[in-house]
Amino acid sequence: MILALGCDHGGYSLKEAVKNHIRENYKDIKMVDLGTNSEESVDYPVYGKLCGEAVASKKADLGIVFCGTGIGISIAANKVKGVRCGLCTSVEMAHLTKQHNNANMISLGGRTTSPELACRIVDEWLKTDFEGGRHQRRVDMLDAE
Repeated sequence: MILALGCDHGGYSLKEAVKNHIRENYKDIKMVDLGTNSEESVDYPVYGKLCGEAVASKKADLGIVFCGTGIGISIAANKVKGVRCGLCTSVEMAHLTKQHNNANMISLGGRTTSPELACRIVDEWLKTDFEGGRHQRRVDMLDAE
């Protein structure tokens, strides 16, 4: 599996913590870090779009984006056709965004989510399967827009 990562300055530190967690716990996941690579101020739409395009074009299977709250960069990612990026602030949200929405991306807030919680969120999202069934029709509607 290939996992794309992207962040702005507000999400940089959390991205690095999640990267380390994935590197240590998921030997079968290859990560592609699309930046940014410091806490120097940058524009989150650039990185949300980059990561979204990597997922939509199938250069990556899944993506995680990070900004201060996770809100702005999720909006940017969701502007890319084929992306279903859910902002996750809890383990339950991570589970449900994959199970019900088949989210191919999630976003996390570097100023609102601890590294420990972020890693638990990522673990839950990665291990959860899409339920399909009644949810498939809704996902198809999202993808048709």
